[in-house]
Amino acid sequence: MVQNVKKISENRYRETFGRYYEDFVVGDIYEHRPGRTITKTDNTWFTLLTMNTHPMHFDDEYAKGSEFGKCIVCSPLTVALMVGMSVTDVSQKAIANLGWDEIKMTYPLFEDDTLTAESEILEKRESKSRPGAGIVVTRSTGYNQDGKVVCTFKRTILIAKRGHSVEDKVNY
Repeated sequence: MVQNVKKISENRYRETFGRYYEDFVVGDIYEHRPGRTITKTDNTWFTLLTMNTHPMHFDDEYAKGSEFGKCIVCSPLTVALMVGMSVTDVSQKAIANLGWDEIKMTYPLFEDDTLTAESEILEKRESKSRPGAGIVVTRSTGYNQDGKVVCTFKRTILIAKRGHSVEDKVNY
């Protein structure tokens, strides 16, 4: 988690989070913490909130008949948690998410599992249409508590350069 402090005035400081475009280095890997233990309530609420009616995510009796023998975590919840975990390291200064590619669910995540994640900086380039921004491409990897990879994806983000973020414009 990137946390910085900027001086506002004599004896007054404000915490800030995230990286500007200039701060990213291709090849760097950010380990996102804290992790998140996923509860039955998390899984059920997310599944029903998003109108996913597959009983593998909320019906214990149904799930007992599956190859897993129990409910599995809804895949979009895994992706959403990984994105959320990465915000302070990767996209706190984002202008926009431009896309997610190559999403792979490589191992099931279960209720009561603890998810952690990391992101590697794969590419960065200046934006051709926005001089105050650049494009950063990451690969995020999610792990369960046993170190098994449960999900991977590439994410492309438009990131503000120093002096061009909303934070800079509104003196946040």
